[in-house]
This record gives sequence, structure tokens and C-alpha cells, in this order.
Amino acid sequence: MGFVPDSRAQLIMDDMTDTTQYNRGLLSLYEKFNRLRISGYVQPQFQVAQAKGAPSFNGGDFPDAVNNRFSLRRGRLRLDYTHVNVEGLPTVFFVYQFDGTERGFFTRDFFGQVFENKWSVLNLTAGIFPRPFGFEVNLGSADRESPERGRMSQLLMRTERDVGAMVSFHPQRKAHPLSFLKVDVGVFNGPGLSGTTDFDSYKDLISRISVKRLSVAPSVQLSAGASLLYGGMQQFTREIYRMKEGRFEADIADENNGQIAPRHYFGGDVQFYIKNPLGTTEVRAEYIGGTQTSTRTTSETPFAIPTLNGTSAPVYIRPFDGAYFYFLHSLKNPKHQFGVKYDWYDPNRGVAGTDLDAGFSGADVAFRTLGFGYNSYISANLRLLLWYEVVRNEKTTLEGYRSDIKDNVATCRLQFRF
Repeated sequence: MGFVPDSRAQLIMDDMTDTTQYNRGLLSLYEKFNRLRISGYVQPQFQVAQAKGAPSFNGGDFPDAVNNRFSLRRGRLRLDYTHVNVEGLPTVFFVYQFDGTERGFFTRDFFGQVFENKWSVLNLTAGIFPRPFGFEVNLGSADRESPERGRMSQLLMRTERDVGAMVSFHPQRKAHPLSFLKVDVGVFNGPGLSGTTDFDSYKDLISRISVKRLSVAPSVQLSAGASLLYGGMQQFTREIYRMKEGRFEADIADENNGQIAPRHYFGGDVQFYIKNPLGTTEVRAEYIGGTQTSTRTTSETPFAIPTLNGTSAPVYIRPFDGAYFYFLHSLKNPKHQFGVKYDWYDPNRGVAGTDLDAGFSGADVAFRTLGFGYNSYISANLRLLLWYEVVRNEKTTLEGYRSDIKDNVATCRLQFRF
């Protein structure tokens, strides 16, 4: 018989369709078949960087004269509405969530979902919602044990969400023989919420198949998933660069204008949950690879038509890969958790080290990050996070990357949640 996992369950954004996840809220108004819930969290934090002006994927770059700062990393308020039938199964689900900080107010989720109730295995989601790709991308920020998602996640899928529609196979009845399985297939604009609108007519097809926690031994549980993104962007120039034999090779032809430049990702992830005499240990591993189209100076997914000096800029197509590894241990008293995270992102697998010269840019440099820290779950509404990240870039002959950049960051964060 499997063990009962820690009640401090993680909220996977891809599981928003599973109404059984929403057992927290300040306000619960119940009618006979209706449910309304309000929840939220605030993350004030203090950070110290290794040097003034340090570039950072841990809350954004530090200004030139700054090596420490207070900030409100996130301030979320979320409204959920569910209509259920006489069996207690959802028929309609609605979510609105916004993020408010010193940087402004932004919509994070705004979607509706309808369920078929004959077999209770299919549902349709439409609006602004998380893209069904990977584990770390979809692990909610209020539940993630490290301060931020990895560099690769932030560059490939900044804000994690997009506008689109998705069909899901997700049995709602626990007695269903496939209740442990979830399959999502969605079509999305592509730029995500970094842009205010789509800039071409091509869409991203994103799919994920995942298996919920299953007991594989008396004290071990396993969950896993596989993801695919098949998309691209229109080329607004006749000039394209692809990697060939360790260099960018130019492809300049009139017929390139209007063609599709690829964005093809694939990924796999696995999570182990192990109960032992010292507490509970969780191990996660995730790998993502593929082809990314962007510009010469960044590997971030474009959110607008790339321009250079007022005209359409050439696009650069790079093979990439990266991975995340987590080791988390909660003591017998689950209020105390220690964690180690290692991730790497190689934005251009076609070149490395001192071969990175003036023909390339910082967008081609690989980074590795080792993070470690402590979470104190003081109460159901308060968490303290202490975390330190050691960031290492590969040594190149590029100006600014000939040695390691001083960009380590320490974070002290309080999270207030209701």
C-alpha cells in the first residue's frame, strides 16, 4: 500500500481543469450546484547580487548601480467559479487571475472551460491559460520550491501562458480505469503574453501526455510526462541564418520571405516521491530539446516582428537543449524542507567554448546554474524561502564572456497566501 503524500500538494498550472485541486480559498459561497472561490498570494523579497548591474533570471537584471534590492516579485489575486452537476462533477469552470506589483498590473489567466458529462472524460478550454508543455513551466509559482523557473523556461516560454484553445482527455470520475492519465492538445498564437497580439497567421500546436502519481513500491510514487511543441513564425526577411559545421551560414533568397521558420520542442519529465525514515524525498528530472528561431542577440521566443534599424531583421535558427534536476527533502516535520536544483541551457548546440567568437553573440552562450536553499512552511498562509544561486557561463572568446560573469544571487522571500 502506497504512502500518503505531504498534504502541502503542489499546484500544477496544467491541472487547473481538475477542480479537486482547489481546496483553498478565503471566500467559499456554496449554492446547490455552484461554487465561487477567491485565493491569492504576495511575494515580497530582498536580494543581493554578486556585483552591481548583474544580469539575472532571478527577478530580472539589476540596474547598473545596484547590487541589492527589495521587490514584490508577485502579487496574485485569483477568482474561480465552478458549476457542478448532481454528481458533483464540473460542467463549467471559469478563472480570472491578475498579477499586481510595483511594475504594474497584468492579466495572468482569463479562461473558460466546458466539460462533457456523458462520459466525463473530455473538456474544452479557451482563453488565456498555461501552455501544456513540461513540468517546471507548469508548476505554480506559489508552490515552486526555488524562486524562479530556469533560464530555458523563461526564454522559450516567458509568462508560461498564451491565447488559444485546448481539448483535454481527463477522466473526472476516480473510478475510471484511466483516471491517472491526462492528455492535452492545444493550438496557441505563439508569442505568449509578452506581446499584445499575434504578428503572423501561424499557430503553435502543443501537446502533453502525463501520468499522475502512481505507487510503484510501498514507499515510492512516480509521475511522468512527455511534451511536444510544433510551431514556427513567419519570416519577414529574405535573410536567414542556420548552423552548419560550427558556423552560421547565410541563406539569402527572395523566396525565404513569407516562409515559416521552425520552433520545434520536445521534452520528457519524471518525478519520484520517496518516503523514508528521515522524512520525504522528491527527485525531479526534465529534459527539453529542439529547434528555436529568434534573432542574432537573443534566443528568446519573439513576441513581435524582429526589426533592426527600422527594417525587418534576419532570423537565426539554432538547435538547443537543456534540463532541470531537483532534489528536495522534507524532514519528518514537513514544515522544514531543504532543496538543491541544477539546470543547464545550451541555446546553440552547434558551437561551444572558444569556438564562440565574434561571429556569435551572448545568445549562443551556454549557462549552468546550481541553486540550493531552505523552505520553512511556517503555517498554511506563510512561507519563508532562503535561496542562493551560483551561475556559470561557458568560457568563450566573445567580449563579455571570456570569463565567468559575476551574477550569483541570494534571495530571501516571504510568501503570504490565502
